[in-house]
Amino acid sequence: MSQFFQVHPTNPQVRLIRQAADIILQGGVVAYPTDSAYALGCRLGNKEGLERIRRLRQLDDKHNFTLVCRDLSELAVYAKVDNSMFRLLKANTPGAYTFILNATTEVPRLMLHPKRRTVGLRIPDHQITLDLLEALGEPLMSVTLMLPSDSLPLTDPERIRSLLGKQLDLIIDGGACTVEPTTVLSLLNGEVELMREGLGDPEPFGVSRSELSEG
Repeated sequence: MSQFFQVHPTNPQVRLIRQAADIILQGGVVAYPTDSAYALGCRLGNKEGLERIRRLRQLDDKHNFTLVCRDLSELAVYAKVDNSMFRLLKANTPGAYTFILNATTEVPRLMLHPKRRTVGLRIPDHQITLDLLEALGEPLMSVTLMLPSDSLPLTDPERIRSLLGKQLDLIIDGGACTVEPTTVLSLLNGEVELMREGLGDPEPFGVSRSELSEG
């Protein structure tokens, strides 16, 4: 059975955050809360952990994982960001956005788009996640926690425990999350393109909420 930590959503217990980070650093796969839905995560470069997540969610090798970062300086290690895009990101993060960017050589090959050297990155606005990333000292490889038979992510940590308690190393109970995914924005070639509309408002990036349907 997985461990189950009940962590305060706005004032996370330091001891539990450190223990959670140790589990991840030792190769564990965890369920954790974000500012959108619950997510599954493992250590950057943990091939076995990534494969466990693929099996659990029944994902093929073309599904893109996201690197969840603690701040912009960390994001810039893993993505190529010019000055104008950096200013745009600085004004609108943290938040419920996933950004598609050109990857640097720091990103493990197993995370890259099979045809393009691009990667999804995000900086969540959730204290548990940010504290966990700070304790790790590196990003998390992550995907939304949604089971293959479901159309919406899991939001209740007790239900996550009942369904996945034998398949995960840790479940972090930070209270209920939303069912809305992040808004996905491509920032390639100096242009902003709305790829998926979700919880994050795309308008600060110069994209209207209607643009996806119009396109």
